Amino acid sequence: MKQDIHPQYHHDCKVYFRGDVVMTVGATVPEIHVEVWSGSHPFYTGQKTFVDTAGRVERFQRKFAGGYFGKGKDGGKDKSAAASAPKQ
Repeated sequence: MKQDIHPQYHHDCKVYFRGDVVMTVGATVPEIHVEVWSGSHPFYTGQKTFVDTAGRVERFQRKFAGGYFGKGKDGGKDKSAAASAPKQ
């Protein structure tokens, strides 16, 4: 095995959730900051919470507002009329 190619391993990496240490794990970084962990996840706690990171919901609504799904590459032409016409 080659020497000096592996990252430094920290046996006591602290995992932070909302400023509090929630657990200690082994990792290649000395500390990890998380937005969701098993103690706050709705699947494990049974509580319903809403996580909106950096306005993802608003960005999605702006992107797909205004009939985005109604438009096709052909400019909105009806393909069903062309498909039902008899071929010669």
